[in-house]
Amino acid sequence: MKLSEFIVTDMEQILAEWEEYAMTMRPAADSMSISALRDHAEQMLRAVALDIEERQTPQEEVEKSQGLADGTATTAASIHGAMRHASNFSLLQLSSEFRALRATVLRRWLPRSDLSAPSTLDAVVRFNEAIDQALAESIVTYSERADDTRELFLAVLGHDLRGPLAIMSLAGDVMSRTAPDSKRDPELGLRLKRAARFMSNMVDDMIGFTRTRLGAGLSIARQPVDVGAACAAAVTYAEAMHPSCTFELETEGDLTGLYDATRLQQLLVNLLGNAGQHGAPHATIHIRARGAQDRVDIEVRNQGAVIPAASLERIFEPLVQLDKDGDKPVPSASLGLGLFIAREIARAHGGSLGVTSDTTGTVFTASLPRDGAFNTPG
Repeated sequence: MKLSEFIVTDMEQILAEWEEYAMTMRPAADSMSISALRDHAEQMLRAVALDIEERQTPQEEVEKSQGLADGTATTAASIHGAMRHASNFSLLQLSSEFRALRATVLRRWLPRSDLSAPSTLDAVVRFNEAIDQALAESIVTYSERADDTRELFLAVLGHDLRGPLAIMSLAGDVMSRTAPDSKRDPELGLRLKRAARFMSNMVDDMIGFTRTRLGAGLSIARQPVDVGAACAAAVTYAEAMHPSCTFELETEGDLTGLYDATRLQQLLVNLLGNAGQHGAPHATIHIRARGAQDRVDIEVRNQGAVIPAASLERIFEPLVQLDKDGDKPVPSASLGLGLFIAREIARAHGGSLGVTSDTTGTVFTASLPRDGAFNTPG
């Protein structure tokens, strides 16, 4: 059977292997549907099958072998590259998908072909050229999206830093121009401290984001930690950052375990900060820490607009927030790294961070094993 015919007739089996391999791309693929995992794979394979049978001039053969074929048109492969970037696949993961696809097709077809026939070698060469072209098209659009995201990231970073820097500059100017004031100075000091905390949180989140994007992951140094005490400290911190919010903490059971105290504090502060920022004004934010047999569960509940189920996973993506109706992801006016980093910290501890939302409120639940021995999908 000709390779082009084989690709079409064996399509479902090839796609099943593509899907199975794409599912191993953690953590990006953890919450993706089958259609998202197979994203444009069938269209790419059909394009490859057509390309193998298309006649080429000697010049076209040279151009394709050198990667100089026309890549200006929007193809299934180029769309795939953009979609994989949107799904937080790394460039290495994107490339490895095509390597696996190449291996799958050849492994399944070669045993059924005449290896001594010149046409077999020619088909393999044409197939490899077509796959390389599709990979190049995917990388181009992936890189373009990555460049756009980087520019947006830098623009938003400048925007976010401008506020606390202005507060610090104004407070410093006032204190340097006027005599000490026992009533005014404590308030200025509090504003300076709040601005510094805001910037410190941002820097911590940026460092964590960069490490995950580089594939290094978040470093975890475990030590005995009382999660109840960590929650209480995070509440004090959140109250200073969101003075208009009321935070109520409830603890239950044994809350000790082996955790990274600094990372755990970062997770808690990010969850409470998110609740303070997006919850209904003046509504109480409830924090509940409960000790189970082998883990500690932490719930943060706030009142506000219901987040549709289809949008829940998107809120963990960096540089994305929901529109005013809560049902459409839009580019964020802030870095939006808090929930992303919080989930990565939970995963680095071998646990999970999930979210539910209904008329009773939006609840983030972090499940953290006491010793990091298990991992619950979240």
